[in-house]
Amino acid sequence: MQLNISGHHIEVTEAIKQYSINKLSKIKNHFDHLISINMILEVEKNTQSAEATIHLKGTDLFAKAKSDNMYASIDKMTDKLDSQVRKHKEKLKSHRKHNK
Repeated sequence: MQLNISGHHIEVTEAIKQYSINKLSKIKNHFDHLISINMILEVEKNTQSAEATIHLKGTDLFAKAKSDNMYASIDKMTDKLDSQVRKHKEKLKSHRKHNK
């Protein structure tokens, strides 16, 4: 899995990078077929946002979250992505059952 973390108006520190990697590893535990993740961290006035696009075989998933704290934004965003990945995985499983 390839991970790309970039920042807009923020320097991506090692602590933020490690925190993001730990949070995104939870998603990888649910679904092994991740190709790449592009994550953008951004600061605008009092709002700090995190957004990410996950590239899977055949589809892309996107989530964005805003908060006054970067770590809270990363938490919300990874929770959204996690639920999307679980739904995608369930669609694959249920689709296979209908073919039999």
